[in-house]
Amino acid sequence: MTSAAEMYLMAAGLATAAAALIHLVIPLGGPAWYAFFGAPRHLVRRAEAHALYPTFSCVVIALGLFVCSAYAFSGARLLPPLPLLRPILAAIALVFLLRGVGFVFLEWLWPGSLVRVSGSQGMDTSLLLSSLICFLIGVAYALGLISI
Repeated sequence: MTSAAEMYLMAAGLATAAAALIHLVIPLGGPAWYAFFGAPRHLVRRAEAHALYPTFSCVVIALGLFVCSAYAFSGARLLPPLPLLRPILAAIALVFLLRGVGFVFLEWLWPGSLVRVSGSQGMDTSLLLSSLICFLIGVAYALGLISI
């Protein structure tokens, strides 16, 4: 029987793996996809100039997300136990939760601050949606961690 913790971690692992796959596909779609998925304007401009940096950053982010996913699947007992499982799951949960609420609070407390942090011109739909998704993934990691 699958426990609630395992279900939360499976959901977190699947969501994180999906985000990783999206980051691997974005460069294939070119600058329009970078813009659609909310990349900062400087990255979109670099993609338009055919620079390697946007692709490199997407690959690095995808690799990090795949590692997070592996830890979630390890916590859900779908993979063998990985080193430092609980502290790393806690760190992953914290990062996702902070990303989920951080940008929203930055813009609320200091309007215009997101221009410097993310290249966004404020709290747009893309930023709100990505913040909500990150927050929910963080909650799934945290609930899974609390229960294992």
